[in-house]
Amino acid sequence: MKQTESVEALLDGFEHVESVAEFRSRIALGRPLRIKLGIDPTSPDLHLGFMVVLAKLQRFAAAGHAVTLIIGDFTARIGDPSGKNTMRPQLSSEEIDANMRTYREQAGKVLDLERVSIRYNSEWLGRLGLSDLIGLLSKTTVAQMLERNDFDQRYRAGTPISLHEFLYPVAQAYDSIAVEADMELGGTDQLFNLLLGRHYQREFGQTPQICATVPLLVGLDGVKKMSKSIGNYVGIAESPETQFGKLMSISDALIPVYARLAAFRSQRETDALADALRSASADPMQLKKDLAAEIVARYHGAEAARQAREHFEATVQRREAPSEMPELRHAPARLSALVVAAGFAASKREAERLLRGSGVRLDGIVIAEPNAVWNGEPAVLSVGSRKFVRLLKLT
Repeated sequence: MKQTESVEALLDGFEHVESVAEFRSRIALGRPLRIKLGIDPTSPDLHLGFMVVLAKLQRFAAAGHAVTLIIGDFTARIGDPSGKNTMRPQLSSEEIDANMRTYREQAGKVLDLERVSIRYNSEWLGRLGLSDLIGLLSKTTVAQMLERNDFDQRYRAGTPISLHEFLYPVAQAYDSIAVEADMELGGTDQLFNLLLGRHYQREFGQTPQICATVPLLVGLDGVKKMSKSIGNYVGIAESPETQFGKLMSISDALIPVYARLAAFRSQRETDALADALRSASADPMQLKKDLAAEIVARYHGAEAARQAREHFEATVQRREAPSEMPELRHAPARLSALVVAAGFAASKREAERLLRGSGVRLDGIVIAEPNAVWNGEPAVLSVGSRKFVRLLKLT
């Protein structure tokens, strides 16, 4: 194999590598390494947090290594307990199938799928019988499983741990055996699972894989890792305007973090950005808009990013209504009912909370009265800075 990237370039941005010395010796063999990444189809959409590790996978593919993206259609039925203090709900076959249909397209926004082999772990895990499973489980102890922080914390707190949850890291480890992985990538919360893959490969007479983990992208709240279940995420399939608006909500302190992990800028560029923020030599709002446009352009194109930026500047900064918006034809009614009918709130109670919190506008005027009524005249109803609908009287 013609090596197109140095060891340092390939490992740039990883938080933990076990071990760099092993990676150097494996590279020195002169053959393409078998690089593995597994993701479970646990929701219909990927978000920016997933793209951090996918970008690293693409780096290995571009350098000529044998890259395999494993979609965990089998392991998704177990549920990954990593980082959870409660049992993760198991998904049905129908939910998994529906989620899988979107993954290839969304992963292709970062991955060159022509260079990547996509496998489904039901291909080998679905063939294991009870005797095979007993053999696998015999190679791991309960003490080993309780070394995981989440399992240990739940055990000490008396929070139930179902036996099937122990199967998840075992099944993921078996993926490494099935594809004879030289290296596995993952987030820092996956390190235990990746190391268990090394253990199982030794047990099966394979050379243990190198484990490389990337930092977890903190969500829009600036506290917890990005997660759809928490709601602090930017979805890959979301509209350009929604992506841009969400990215503009991050704190100034997160600008370098998102530049590095979500826009894939180099460490040198990220350090320069952080220096500019510390010295107040740059406008944080301008930097944030440039960063948001850069990220949106990756998933929707430069023109869509330009329009999303203009939309944000008009609707949020200048508080103008967008030129195009959906219409809602309705009989005169309370604004709380219209907020629900427009899909801006899930219930009348939530809509009334929005009104009391001054989050609802009619033709740009804040309406804080929960019992306010729309009289049927054409008007623009808005909630927050990104939700608009044109009200028209039902005839």
